[in-house]
Amino acid sequence: MALGEFEQLVLLAILHLGDEAYGVAVVDAIESRTGRSVSRSSLYITFDRLESKGYLTSELRPGTGERGGKLRRYVAVTRLGLDALRESRNSLLMMWKGLKGVLETGK
Repeated sequence: MALGEFEQLVLLAILHLGDEAYGVAVVDAIESRTGRSVSRSSLYITFDRLESKGYLTSELRPGTGERGGKLRRYVAVTRLGLDALRESRNSLLMMWKGLKGVLETGK
């Protein structure tokens, strides 16, 4: 159930956005929270990968009039995705444990 860093960022952004999680909103959430640039193509590839693992679901919904009614792909994190996020978080916390002094002093 190991998640890569970008997969974690995507799932966390989706959780932050709730019912309004779709491609551009997820890109904006990641970029505004991390300062990291995200391409839409890498995001959609990650959506597909996470969906194939059962970590998220997606559905197409009608877009707004501004978009000419084009469909938007909305995504949501599944229970399995939440479990994977928890496991990744716990693994990272265990790796960080005991390093405070090293990180502060650089030794």
